[in-house]
Amino acid sequence: MRSSNPVFSRRGFSRDNGYAGFNAAPQAGAPVTGAGPYAQGTAANPYATNPYAQQDAQYGAPQAPARTGAMTIDDVVTRTAITLGTVVLGAALAWALLPVDEANLGKSYGIAIGAALVAFVLSLVQSFKRRPVPALIVSYAAFEGVFLGVISSAVSTYIGPGVVMQAVLGTMCVFAGVLLAYKMRWIRVTRRFYGFVMAAAMGFMLLMVVNLLFAVFGGGDGLGFRSGGLGILFGVIGIVLGACFLALDFKQVEDGIAYGAPREESWLAAFGLTMTLVWIYLEMLRLLSILSGDD
Repeated sequence: MRSSNPVFSRRGFSRDNGYAGFNAAPQAGAPVTGAGPYAQGTAANPYATNPYAQQDAQYGAPQAPARTGAMTIDDVVTRTAITLGTVVLGAALAWALLPVDEANLGKSYGIAIGAALVAFVLSLVQSFKRRPVPALIVSYAAFEGVFLGVISSAVSTYIGPGVVMQAVLGTMCVFAGVLLAYKMRWIRVTRRFYGFVMAAAMGFMLLMVVNLLFAVFGGGDGLGFRSGGLGILFGVIGIVLGACFLALDFKQVEDGIAYGAPREESWLAAFGLTMTLVWIYLEMLRLLSILSGDD
């Protein structure tokens, strides 16, 4: 099973129809059933300490010691804190240094769009690399923060000062809610779940691209997917898709830990989670802006 995040899709931290406990310790050096590339005791796992671990266990032979340097949940939390902290720092600096008043609006928007394009390029570069590059990931977070800072400042200035805080709290609530549901096994990531989410995401993105093209060439809001009743509907759909992406990300992190992925892969886990949280925040900000404008 592959994640929706491109940073995970090239590695496939996966276990078909399995469910790894979120608080489970790394299983490096111990046999783990499944088809993922990090499954211990299989030839497909390049990180297995003993390619004959399953045979040794079957015949009572001594087990090889657990491989050191495996990814843990603490590694993922630490790297995610670094990337999200960089996003917040970049956003705060952009909010303070790039005003969105009438005299500077064009300049600030231009810098924000440029930062978003740079962040997009950096994310693509990292996605196609075989190994994580922390400098690329942190740089992506910094440029993404600049974009979010300008957009958030504009929303606070022209829509309402409380919208940004509501969007932040809403994003945190979605994250906490999905994490709780995942730990309680109310959400079970299977191939069917993955296929449904990916199909819905592709349809959603296609509609947004079509709407953008109509807006560019026809003016206004294009087909109206980002304003009024349709805007509210698609805002809710976008947030729900973001929540589904979080569930997929949690699954990939757990499988990476269970399969004994190397510690450096925690940077990719942090990268993927940051991308998903940015998605949810932007959709939340857009939805609340529409609702505030309708008041």
